[in-house]
Amino acid sequence: MKMTEERGSMLNGILLMALFACSAFYIGEFHWVKALSLSPLVVGIILGMLYANSLRNHLPEPWVPGIVFTSKRILRLGIILYGFKLSFQDVIAVGFPAIVVDTFIVISTIFLGVFVGKLLKMDRSIALLTACGSAICGAAAVMGVDGAIKPKPYKTAVAVATVVIFGTLAMFLYPILYRAGFFQLSTAEMGIYAGSTIHEVAHVVGAGNAMGEAVSDCAIIIKMIRVMMLVPVLLVLTFITAKQVAQRPQDSSKTSITIPWFAILFLVVIGFNSLQLLPACVVEWLNTLDTFLLTMAMTALGAETSIDKFKKAGFKPFLLAFILWMWLMASGYILAKWLVPALA
Repeated sequence: MKMTEERGSMLNGILLMALFACSAFYIGEFHWVKALSLSPLVVGIILGMLYANSLRNHLPEPWVPGIVFTSKRILRLGIILYGFKLSFQDVIAVGFPAIVVDTFIVISTIFLGVFVGKLLKMDRSIALLTACGSAICGAAAVMGVDGAIKPKPYKTAVAVATVVIFGTLAMFLYPILYRAGFFQLSTAEMGIYAGSTIHEVAHVVGAGNAMGEAVSDCAIIIKMIRVMMLVPVLLVLTFITAKQVAQRPQDSSKTSITIPWFAILFLVVIGFNSLQLLPACVVEWLNTLDTFLLTMAMTALGAETSIDKFKKAGFKPFLLAFILWMWLMASGYILAKWLVPALA
């Protein structure tokens, strides 16, 4: 009987996050929200953080495990289903130069983020989460790495906040500079530049649409290749951090390396989707479901994040995210301007 009550209370916490996710979808349809290209994921974490800093203290304690379950288990399911948005055909279509650019951007940004984080004497988890979010695909990458290194929820939320802020700035800045003639790049080169350096998929879509269809199509494909790189990054990080995770007090009984099966299944889903066996309507439904699940997870992360925890993290995560953004803009431009034509 007690077990049934615990499960019921846990379900209440999950349903609460689902209710918030529905609200995020509704708010995401507002004209001004669409104009900012804010995805339901971003709206969800904002709602979660507002809740954490207002009504969270009134939440029944038995509901908390449901929120934790949403931020961990449902998050991983969402990452797996994210594979239905990608295919290996996308990689073949853009060619070798784009893959080289994406690979350099991802690897260099992660290493730079970890190095600068050490110089700033930052929390290692926040530095790594921020670096991966900047390097790969914003909030989705931060949540994926969260599943591999298992930091405290507020650290994940802080990292998400930083990459969302600078990704949003890039979404507005790139089209302005491009229209003003600041970027001396062809449409294809600008697509590669935008896709390889802007944080969120939604931000790439927003910036690409503002620069024209020729830029947008290329940028989105380049961005999808960066998203695919989340899998090898997660596998590497899991093996590197496995010992540290196992030595934590709550994980003291674990001595073996935990394989991130959700990352492997993510790659399997990409391969399956590449075969194009499912009708387009089914794939579209799965993508909508995936966005909803990820929005639930983002809301749960936000619900675990209070202003006090942001104060505890300090200014350094935002400084790190800014430095990485400057690096992305500078290195991405050099690669798009000189390396891509040389390799083409």
